[in-house]
Amino acid sequence: MAAPYGRPRENLWPFSPVELRYGRCVSDDTPSKSAGPSRFERVWDFVTAPPLAFLDDIGGTATLGFRALTWLLRRPFRFTQILGAIEFIGAGSMFIAGLVGLFTGMAFTVSVIVGFRQFSAEGMVGGVVALALARELAPVLAAVVVTARAGSTMASELGNMRVTEQIDAITTMGVSPIQYLVMPRIVATTLVLPLLGLFFAISGMAGAYLVAVVWQSIDPGIFFERIRTFVQFADIRMLLVKSMLFGVVVSTICCNKGFFATGGARGVGEATAKAVVSSIVAIFAFDYVATTIMTDI
Repeated sequence: MAAPYGRPRENLWPFSPVELRYGRCVSDDTPSKSAGPSRFERVWDFVTAPPLAFLDDIGGTATLGFRALTWLLRRPFRFTQILGAIEFIGAGSMFIAGLVGLFTGMAFTVSVIVGFRQFSAEGMVGGVVALALARELAPVLAAVVVTARAGSTMASELGNMRVTEQIDAITTMGVSPIQYLVMPRIVATTLVLPLLGLFFAISGMAGAYLVAVVWQSIDPGIFFERIRTFVQFADIRMLLVKSMLFGVVVSTICCNKGFFATGGARGVGEATAKAVVSSIVAIFAFDYVATTIMTDI
C-alpha cells in the first residue's frame, strides 16, 4: 500500500537522531550542507556537558541517600545487614586508621617542633597537635581511610551485583534493593566513622607523645597540661559531627556509583574509581563548609 505523497511507508519519518537533535529536519531528497553538528554546537556541548553531568550526579546521589534514609522507619528492619556492615567497616578499618593516625601524629609533631623551636615554644606542641587532630586531621583522614578501604568495596560489590543482574533478582522477589543493600551501608558508615575518628585522634596523640616526650625530651607534665588547656568540648563535638557528616557523604556516593554501574567488568572498575575520587573531593569540600559553620571567628 502506497503511503501519502508517494513516499514509501518506511520513509515517512526520514530524519536521523542527529538531525532531530540539532534541528536539521531535512529530508533525504533535500541535500544538506552539513551532516553533523556545527562547530558552535560542538563547543557548546563540550562546555556544558561537564557541569550538567556534575549536577546530575549530585541529584542522583542525594535522591538515593534520601530514599535509603526513608527506609529507616519502615519494616522490616535490617539489623543483621547493619551489624554485618558495621563489622566490616569498623573492625576492618580500625587497624589501618590507628596506623595512619600514629604516623600522622608523629610527622605532624616533628613539623610543629621545628617551627616552635624558633620561638622557644616547644611546650605548646602537645596542645597544638591535639587541637589539629581533633578539628581537622582525625575526621578528614579517618574518612579518607574508610573511603579507600570500605568505600571502594561498597562500589565494586554493588557494581558487580548490578552488572550480573543480582539487584534485578532481588527486586523480582519483592525486596527493595535500596533497603536491603544501600541503607545498611549508609547507617553503618555513619555510626562507625565517629568512633574511628576518635581512635585516629588517640593514635595520633600517641605518636605525638613518642616524638615530643620520648625523643625530644619535652616535659610530659607540660605536654598533657597544654592538651587540657587547648582542647575544649566543642573541638571533640566538631570531630564527631564532621565524622558523621563524612560517613553519610562517603557511603551515599560510593553506593550510588556502584548501584547504577553499567558496562560489565570495565564499567564496575570505572565506577569504583569515580566513587573513591568523588568521595575524597566531597570530604574536603564538606570539611570546609562544616569548619566555617562550626567555628566562631
